[in-house]
Amino acid sequence: MAITAAMVKDLRERTGAGMMDCKKALTECNGDAEKAIDFLREKGLAAAAKKAGRIAAEGIVGSYMTDDRKVGVIVEVNCETDFVAKTDDFKAFVATIAKQIAVKNPATVEELMEQTLVDDPAKTVNMLLNEAVAKIGEKISIRRFQRAEGVVDTYVHLGGKIGVLVDVEGEAVAEKLHDVAMQIAAAKPNCISRDDVNQADVEKEKEILRAQALNEPKPKPEAIIEKMVNGRIEKYYKEVCLMEQPFVKDQDQSVGQMVGGAFKVLSFTRFEMGEGLQKREDNFAEEVMSQTKA
Repeated sequence: MAITAAMVKDLRERTGAGMMDCKKALTECNGDAEKAIDFLREKGLAAAAKKAGRIAAEGIVGSYMTDDRKVGVIVEVNCETDFVAKTDDFKAFVATIAKQIAVKNPATVEELMEQTLVDDPAKTVNMLLNEAVAKIGEKISIRRFQRAEGVVDTYVHLGGKIGVLVDVEGEAVAEKLHDVAMQIAAAKPNCISRDDVNQADVEKEKEILRAQALNEPKPKPEAIIEKMVNGRIEKYYKEVCLMEQPFVKDQDQSVGQMVGGAFKVLSFTRFEMGEGLQKREDNFAEEVMSQTKA
């Protein structure tokens, strides 16, 4: 397969590796970008496969939560420019949509668009969107949403760059529940506990770690390598499992220790505005943690 300059550029942006290394990786992997990322990681050449995703679309993630904390919603709505995303008209539109989802509980964006408005039954959501487009002067699209019932909390960071919805079981203390939502925004966990981790991902991580150890200038004995791999896998769990992550407000305790037996986290959803649609990079974790120290 012919390796194009665009393929090399894309891999370089995703990994931080050098141009020649990216070209070699793509050549070795017959143009498969995902395999090339693993190849670079095994050689210790990728800055990190988890480098923050770059995003293109503008807009905000909005939220809505009932006063009794029994229903919560986060929704991502996109527009064309950051300027419009910051306007009161756009924010008001997003707030209306979030409330609509909470009250009417649509299953899909398509179903949502056909619903009559909670606050104006003479109009549909689609009609409201068209009015907003005409007034604001940009294309607007409702990209995705998540709704939860039970004991919930929502958290929106940095004016809508990140939105979190978390659902728990038990008598949740509002402050602790909100801290969990903030943790999810800052630390971007993949799952609640290690029981939820895809074992295929763990085995893949082990293979990459072993390959890295074997590729070192002075290879270590197999027993030492295995001990190193197990130690790094424990670190991996602390990175991806919410309850094992260091708590952003107190790094000396884990989220699980902070929560104690107050409640059990059942599920969470984290939206990062525009993820997968563009290429932009921000360190949201540092921003959230800096706010907690203010």
